[in-house]
Order: sequence, then structure tokens, then C-alpha cells
Amino acid sequence: QVQLLESGGGLVQAGGSLRVSCAASGRPFNSYAMGWFRQAPEKEREFVAAISGSSGGGIYYAYYQDSLKGRFAISRDHAKNTVYLQMNSLQPEDTAVYYCVGKLSSIPGSEYHEYDYWGQGTQVTVSS
Repeated sequence: QVQLLESGGGLVQAGGSLRVSCAASGRPFNSYAMGWFRQAPEKEREFVAAISGSSGGGIYYAYYQDSLKGRFAISRDHAKNTVYLQMNSLQPEDTAVYYCVGKLSSIPGSEYHEYDYWGQGTQVTVSS
């Protein structure tokens, strides 16, 4: 049974940084795309970032919501079957539940319905 388990959420002051992690279990995910979505209270779920599956040689491609480029960085650890989201210069509008997703394809996407697996989410709260 595949599980995606997020961790690392919490409370941070505006301008601070936080790294959330997502550990995949049940099958190797290194060949498959993974990503992050978020949902703030009373707002629709939105794409944050995604990273491709390995095409060989340990090369991955990262994609971001345009407005988050330069502040957020997605990465993955092959050995740990884990994907990370580093968030810098956090603002109160980044407050949301962050969800990890996995896709049975090496090609990432920005639509939630493209993904086959979802985590339970981790709360990130940014205070002003």
C-alpha cells in the first residue's frame, strides 16, 4: 500500500523559512513525479511545485507556480524516497495545508487530478 507522509510543518514568523518533507512508502517513487499543492482556508487548492521522475543519471526537472519561483525550491532524495519543499521568505499568505502528491508517470503536472497518490497534509502557519 502506497503512503505519502508529510512532516515539517509548523508555525513560523513572516520572513522565515521552513522545509517540509514527504516520505513515500509502499513502492519506489524515484522514477515517478512528485509534487506539492496547498490549500488555504476558504480558498481553492493550488499547485505549488513538482519534480519529475529520474530520467537516468540522477537528473530531475522542477516546476513551480510562477508566483513562487525564487522563494520555494523542490528537491528529492533518491535513497530516502523522499521529496522536500524548501520555503523561504514566508509570508502570511503562504499559510495553508501543504499536500504531497505522487504520480505514476515521470512527467509532473500542475493539476491535482493528474496525481495518483496524496498525503494527509501538513499545516504551515506564517504569523505577521
